[in-house]
Amino acid sequence: MKAVRFHEFGGPEVLRYEDVEQPVPTAGQVLVEVTSTSFNPVEGNIRLGVMQRAIPVELPHTPGLDVAGTVAALGEGVEGFAVGDEVIGFLPMTRPGAAAEHVLAPAAALTPAPKAIPLADAAAFPLVGLTAYQALFDHGELKAGQRVLVNGAGGPVGGYAVQLARQAGAHVIATASPSSAEAVRTAGADEVVDHTTTSVFSAVTEQVDLVLNLAPVTPDVLAQLPSLVRSGGAVVNTTIWMPAPTDEERDVRGVNVYVRSDAEQLAKLVALVDSGDLRVDVARRVPLTEVPAIHAQAASGGVRGKVVFVV
Repeated sequence: MKAVRFHEFGGPEVLRYEDVEQPVPTAGQVLVEVTSTSFNPVEGNIRLGVMQRAIPVELPHTPGLDVAGTVAALGEGVEGFAVGDEVIGFLPMTRPGAAAEHVLAPAAALTPAPKAIPLADAAAFPLVGLTAYQALFDHGELKAGQRVLVNGAGGPVGGYAVQLARQAGAHVIATASPSSAEAVRTAGADEVVDHTTTSVFSAVTEQVDLVLNLAPVTPDVLAQLPSLVRSGGAVVNTTIWMPAPTDEERDVRGVNVYVRSDAEQLAKLVALVDSGDLRVDVARRVPLTEVPAIHAQAASGGVRGKVVFVV
């Protein structure tokens, strides 16, 4: 089969589209015939080798953390799936990914694919959707009637965070650039702050219950975010290279998000997609052979929106 792999850490030029042996599922595994995968920025850092302590991978390594495809074979003991089923999942970060014609996935990581959108598009949301869901509800403990600030709402995670927070009945304040402001409003933000012209600290005049920080802010800005939060609230941070700030005197928690694969939560997101309550946005659909080119564009800051690689 064909796959994209890198045999050494480095820039996008280390990625190769090459022939590899098709894997065989063992106990608890599913062989998925890949329809699509997607680009996530963390994969560029994995390729560079700077994530080896947190996300150690063996070389050669195939990127592609999201998968959408069809069950091709089942390993021993796998129940609940049949050959031909359409599935999606967020794959283990340390294992070979879905930038290939076939990939092995733990059965526990997979859930039936949504029916309301093309299967290829379904690879756009497992990792980013789960990140938003876990940040808001597992860590942020968001509830109906509360106020949430999504700082950096213009990116893929932010789009899902705004939609999910609005679905939960929260009042959503979102920061975004002018180029993404309309998309953030469409996603359901009650207030949109142009972070290129306005400080979030002057724009948020009433404290919120939760700050979800998705933006690569400076350490001093991150440290001030608890001032926007009511006593008992939280700052949930996805920029994990900086610890989330706390304010112990006012019982404001600081939490860093490390997204995990969760098929039950992913099934909830699928249900929202199928009901029309969660929109999946895909900026571009490109062939699998374009993985190196997209990595190169991302390295130079040129990737906007979610890119799906179609196999």
